[in-house]
Amino acid sequence: MNARIIFLQSIFFILLTCVGGFLLSLTGLSIGWMLGTLILAAILTFRKPRFLSQTSKKGIPKYWLYAGQCILGIELGQKINLSVLTTFQSHWSTITIMLLLSVVFSLLSGYLLWKFSSTDLLTSFFGTTPGGMSAMPGMAEEVGANTAIVSIIQTMRVFLVVLAVPLFVVYWGSNTGRHAVSVTPSVFQWGSLLWTGVLIVTAVVGYYIGKKLKFPAPWLVGGMLTVAIVQTAASSYVGYNLQAYWPHSVMILSQIFIASSIGSRFHKEMFIGVKKIMVVALINTIGLIAAMFVCALVVSKITGIELITSILAFAPGGIAEMATTSIVLQADSTLVVAVQVLRILTIWLLLPPLFRLFHQWGERKRIHSHVS
Repeated sequence: MNARIIFLQSIFFILLTCVGGFLLSLTGLSIGWMLGTLILAAILTFRKPRFLSQTSKKGIPKYWLYAGQCILGIELGQKINLSVLTTFQSHWSTITIMLLLSVVFSLLSGYLLWKFSSTDLLTSFFGTTPGGMSAMPGMAEEVGANTAIVSIIQTMRVFLVVLAVPLFVVYWGSNTGRHAVSVTPSVFQWGSLLWTGVLIVTAVVGYYIGKKLKFPAPWLVGGMLTVAIVQTAASSYVGYNLQAYWPHSVMILSQIFIASSIGSRFHKEMFIGVKKIMVVALINTIGLIAAMFVCALVVSKITGIELITSILAFAPGGIAEMATTSIVLQADSTLVVAVQVLRILTIWLLLPPLFRLFHQWGERKRIHSHVS
């Protein structure tokens, strides 16, 4: 099958699967586009209708996944701006401790899932790590983990967090935040468009740097780091935050590309033993959320940060979800985004190399037990 036919078929597959994303987005769910697209892509891959019979068994070409990761990297890189650095400077010690605790809790949660279910160690770690619903399945796919299980566990955690936080806020009566931050819409201007072009080129350069340095998911992590550095340096030089023309529809494209790519690689063998895995994962997820809630309470007491802001900042629910919730509940969305971005950056840089080491240890242990 030549490249042109594969390209056209992959476009048709993406257009078809994004219908699921559109339908679920009508519910108002912030990850609706990704979740709906992922579900429909998985269903089509399982059913394999005649008009998709020529699709590669390895799914649609990986450049769609990389395109989605690149867009996501630029989006997150822009969020690490002057206001984020100012926020971190004000609460650096507390935030650093919480970031390290997030890493410890993630490792413990992944280890318990591996110990008490039939999933492999690498899949367990990627599934339980709160690195973002949009990012973790794609990173897991690159290292050979079970993306179906990772996607399900990540989705479960986001749903539980999004459901639990508003209930907690209503119970404690903390929905009277005084630091609400409004979202500035992306307005088309020639200067903004030019800056968008600069950031895109920066992200491509970041990919090559990330690949050279062996970063996990270099399109995502490398792009995000270089965009963050350029964005912060340029904004510091001019004295205000430079704005790129980056409408929300661009992020919808990112979700569609990533979800379609991951869903196209699902196969039935991925779901063997899924029932037991989900039970253990549910208990693990509830434990992780509870632990982060307790930590948020401690941070609120020590720093004087409003309780709801602290909870949203440290809740393992993803940047987009927690930022949206913070605006709705009138919390300090700048602090929420700052901590969420810094936690994900820490997780992306520190945990994948650790996961590989633990995975190699687990494989050696398994081989040794078979030999014995």
